[in-house]
Amino acid sequence: MTDPVRIGILGDFNPAFRSHHATNEALQHAAVKLNQRVESEWIPTPSVGEANGQKKLESFDGIWASPGSPYLSFEGMLRGIEFARKRDWPFLGTCGGFQYTIIECARNVLGMADADTAENNSGSKNIIVYPVACAVPGPAQGAPKLSGAIPEIRLRPGSYLQSFYAQDVVTEEFFCNFEINPDYEWAAMEAGFAVVARGPHGEIRAIESPTHRFFVATLFQPQLSSKPENPHPLVLAFVQAAADWGRKKLDDSVLE
Repeated sequence: MTDPVRIGILGDFNPAFRSHHATNEALQHAAVKLNQRVESEWIPTPSVGEANGQKKLESFDGIWASPGSPYLSFEGMLRGIEFARKRDWPFLGTCGGFQYTIIECARNVLGMADADTAENNSGSKNIIVYPVACAVPGPAQGAPKLSGAIPEIRLRPGSYLQSFYAQDVVTEEFFCNFEINPDYEWAAMEAGFAVVARGPHGEIRAIESPTHRFFVATLFQPQLSSKPENPHPLVLAFVQAAADWGRKKLDDSVLE
């Protein structure tokens, strides 16, 4: 095996959250499949704004913006995503990480300073993320409005995301109460991101950047359906991109 790939998980780890344990586990599923050691570390959102916050992010080969909103630090989450976007670090955002990716781009690329999520009750005029419009019938007691395995997630032909699956229609696991306000779909595209997955009724379910080495964000949580014997293809692609970037960083440092 080569040197370990270091993945920074941007979020506030909560041992009660199934998705947080699943994030750690999905990375290890990919590690075994790729015969590649993976070391993961949670990055508390408040720490991103500290004096050494950016230096800490640089120590990782890939950044995963995790589920778990509202986060302890709204600004810390946005700064971590901005780091990956501006520095071209391999990036994966899932669920809340996807929602905040859209907000970060709206604020810092499009100049919509008050772009926000309805979850924050801020009274902003630009609510990019709002409550799920079409709830899943009969969700489990206490579960979010959009939860469980949702079929008919359509992937955009020719997209990076579609190439990871090698199929056009997939079933994915969701666990969320908020989604992208369709009135602001233009914001993602204006910021340079393509919509590459949609739900059964055309809802935005994933975006990607065609100009970054790896930058994908999904409302669904691939970590929830990853299995030791069947790692999720999106997580596999993310870890591979992080491994490639780690090697390039090392090669560049030797040349310096």
